Amino acid sequence: MDTPLWQLSATQLGKAYRAGTLRPSDVLEAVLTRNETVDPILNLFATLDADGARQAAADSNSRFEAGTPLGAFDGIPITIKDNIPVKGVRCAWGSHLYIDDIADGDELPVTRLRQQGAVILGKTNVSEFTLGRGNVHTLAFGTTRNPWNPALTSGASSGGAAAATASGIGPIAFGTDGGGSIRRPAAHNGLVGLKPSTGRVGRIDGLPPILHDFEIIGPLARTVDDLAMAFSAIEGPHPHDRLSYGFEKGGMGPAKTALKILYVPQLADMPVEEPVRISCAKVARNLEALGFTVDTGSAPFDVAVFEKHWPVVGAAGLAWLLKDKDWAGKIGPAYPPMIEKGQSLSAIDYVDALMAFRALYAELARNFETYDLVMTPSAGAMPWKAEDFGPPYHRAFTGFVNAAGLPAISIPGDPGEDGLPIGFQLIAPFGADWDLLTIARQYEDAYPWAHRWPQV
Repeated sequence: MDTPLWQLSATQLGKAYRAGTLRPSDVLEAVLTRNETVDPILNLFATLDADGARQAAADSNSRFEAGTPLGAFDGIPITIKDNIPVKGVRCAWGSHLYIDDIADGDELPVTRLRQQGAVILGKTNVSEFTLGRGNVHTLAFGTTRNPWNPALTSGASSGGAAAATASGIGPIAFGTDGGGSIRRPAAHNGLVGLKPSTGRVGRIDGLPPILHDFEIIGPLARTVDDLAMAFSAIEGPHPHDRLSYGFEKGGMGPAKTALKILYVPQLADMPVEEPVRISCAKVARNLEALGFTVDTGSAPFDVAVFEKHWPVVGAAGLAWLLKDKDWAGKIGPAYPPMIEKGQSLSAIDYVDALMAFRALYAELARNFETYDLVMTPSAGAMPWKAEDFGPPYHRAFTGFVNAAGLPAISIPGDPGEDGLPIGFQLIAPFGADWDLLTIARQYEDAYPWAHRWPQV
């Protein structure tokens, strides 16, 4: 096979395993060898579990030889973000405070992946407490870098997940998105990344939910088919998660064209950097060429109200999480001020924020009575120096989606003149997750991106 094994998609691997032309162990060894080259440059893993992955791949070999694979993911190498528990593996949450914590069990989506035979490579680096400001740069694990330019950030907080898949360390990564933590890293690394509707992916046996119900588990991949495969594997209800009730398995639908899209190129007066503006304007024209109606307009919600209340949830959640911890001098410098803010908030402040987000959902729901989708940039900024926080406007387009509980996807657009990836975001009504995947595949078919690889 001319293509290096570590460059093959999950769907390609699955077909080759079933045809008997590849073995999971051989693919795993190619990925681990690739990791020996890129991980020293990019700092992808909080914990690499090579021994566990080799055993899982060997078990998968046996099942394929017997003609009894467990599911679509049998033998597929994947990574898990280090705030999603994996049984027997450290779950440090990017922090010295949890650096010795070994998970007693799998969180539900990991259980579902194991049931399909997935080969878990390890835990990818994450911003501390998943409360990054645009980078993964922690006291416990150092700096994760962008494979397209290692001097730059790969995004937060799923930066390790995105950089791993972008550089060939597993075709699919699983991360979390509490305010853009899948979509912005996907954009910075040339991937597709899905933030599902609240409750679409059942969650039990996870870490404490410090971001209310805003943080969702979702996949990142190089291709839409791989993303769909990953989403199908983890979605669905569980009786112990009341948010997940009402969601059954979905799937790709027929191509959609006669849809109306509201394109929002800027939120209020927050800047959008020129390469992002140019790329997303081109995407809007591309969507029109595919038969969609695209209207350019302003945000269909009160941006000032959202910005006022959005910091409340993270600050209150972190203050609550660490209320009984000796954290002084052991956490990153961004977090003591956040804790102090959280400690100063009242219950009224918190309920005010929740009520504001309920109103935000209503505003967006009314918008979807006119438009089928909303399009924005995925990030307002191009990647910056890996050790630095991002400019405030970099995260402008993502948090409101979490606050409203809506599904959204980041899709690669044209890269900048320097070759750095740029992504655009599509937002759908609550529960319309599979519509986003269907449209993303249409866009990929017309304007493919998976042939682009970083030089690292």
